[in-house]
Amino acid sequence: MDALIWIANMVNSAVQKAAENGLEAAIVRALGPRSVVLVGMMGAGKSSIGRRLASRLGVSFVDADSEIENAAGMTIPEIFEQHGEQYFRDGEARVIARLMESGPQVLATGGGAVMTQRTRDLIRNKGVSVWLKADVEVLAKRTKRRNDRPLADRLKELLPQREPIYALSDIAVQSRDEPHDLIVGEIVAALVKHLGVTGEEQP
Repeated sequence: MDALIWIANMVNSAVQKAAENGLEAAIVRALGPRSVVLVGMMGAGKSSIGRRLASRLGVSFVDADSEIENAAGMTIPEIFEQHGEQYFRDGEARVIARLMESGPQVLATGGGAVMTQRTRDLIRNKGVSVWLKADVEVLAKRTKRRNDRPLADRLKELLPQREPIYALSDIAVQSRDEPHDLIVGEIVAALVKHLGVTGEEQP
């Protein structure tokens, strides 16, 4: 518990310094038109953490799954049931390609999005990828809370298939049962390091 308190205090200190030095603004300037793209398994927290990260950076947040549902006029489980996974993946790739034209932003992708080579290439060229890595126990607990995840029952099968692809991401941050603001702080720190920005930069 003492260690957790120490970590929390360190993160809070980092948040305060970031605000004082304008690191968030420096990150956005360094991104230019690129997006921060969150990848990882279902239940990793891409949407909830992504919203907080976008708020912290002062940019928009977009959930690719929601955009797919809007474009298709049906839910993702309905797409899977009526048209199959490949149809969904093709539509997903098209939607993500469109969304990547609107950076800087925080974009949360579906768990299988980066399994498509075209999407991986697009994210590499037009974004900074952040893998929210989570243990299978955490993922299983979170996915049980919802019944709208078509591949949730295959979690243990999919995880070892997808992790080597997720590991190609620019940044990896552990998603766990801690306050989301703590994880957002770690992502911000990782972006600062990856982009090589400092709070001394001027607009």
